[in-house]
Amino acid sequence: MPDLPLSVEERRLRDHLVAQVDAHGRAIVEVAGDKDGAPYTFSVGVWQRYGIPEAVTIGLPEGAGRHLIDAYIDRASQGEEFPPGQVWDDLLEGVLVTVERVNRGHYFEFFGSVFLLHPDGDFDAVQLITATPEDDWPWEADAPPGFDLWQPVLTESGLPESWTPGVDGP
Repeated sequence: MPDLPLSVEERRLRDHLVAQVDAHGRAIVEVAGDKDGAPYTFSVGVWQRYGIPEAVTIGLPEGAGRHLIDAYIDRASQGEEFPPGQVWDDLLEGVLVTVERVNRGHYFEFFGSVFLLHPDGDFDAVQLITATPEDDWPWEADAPPGFDLWQPVLTESGLPESWTPGVDGP
């Protein structure tokens, strides 16, 4: 994406995001769901501030996505590593979470505001994927119908690509 001049509205949003990063070490953007997709939440500024991947989570209830991303940022910014395919049971109470790298083809749709800080898309990003309360993952055959559409996996294939489900990952 070429570095085009920003509109007044885009400059205002960029300035707001930068102020949030300066004040809190991150900006968190929550996008409401609609008839075309689930709600999602993503970080802005942590790649620039801490050198850790920006994060997105999809399909969580209002506020839960922010809580999950905050927990990831707090721990990753202190040096904890989040390798894809590992499972955490302590990032969001009562929910299993794993991580997958986000394919760059999904960046603009799910990290649009990050492009105000990185117009060329030169940042890393991960998806924090959550299991159902019954510990089913979106790619599993016994997951609830439509769960894979409610929480799509943002890889090129739409399935985990950094690990093999059931072998070296959930």
